[in-house]
Amino acid sequence: MIKRSIILAVALTMLAIAANAQSNASLTNPAIDMDGFLRVSRNAAKHRSTRRLTEDQFIAASKEPGVVILDARSSEKFNELHIAGAINLSFPDITVESLAKALPDKTTKILIYCNNNFENEPSAFPTKVAPASLNLSTYISLYTYGYRNVYELGPLLDAKTTKLKLVSSKDEARSAAIRN
Repeated sequence: MIKRSIILAVALTMLAIAANAQSNASLTNPAIDMDGFLRVSRNAAKHRSTRRLTEDQFIAASKEPGVVILDARSSEKFNELHIAGAINLSFPDITVESLAKALPDKTTKILIYCNNNFENEPSAFPTKVAPASLNLSTYISLYTYGYRNVYELGPLLDAKTTKLKLVSSKDEARSAAIRN
């Protein structure tokens, strides 16, 4: 009786192991690479450590020829309020194709900022928990796609008093219409 119980237990264990292996195999997806993401994230973090800018440095860099200010927030939040002159490429829409269209030269100097750089405008810049800051995801993504000339706005700024010019898309459209 004991011998049968042991044989049954071993057989059930073997079936469970086989089922688990089969289940794990069905979860394999070559388009998702956690180990690669973590490796690239560590490399991007080292690269990023010397590329965080003060408000004044960000303003000065934004005036250099060919510089692109990239806002990776949703188009809804971008349209509500963004740094004047910024382009919007919403983070979920970042792909090889969308980057090639928006930023065809990987050596272009790119300035990024996110929700967590501005306070006192919670509708346009809702705060995320610090480890989920969009700057981090955006920087890592750009780095992963081969963009190395990326700089990040570092400080938390008051949206009401910042030296950076914040505008809505409606404001920019009105200004463009007046110029024309």
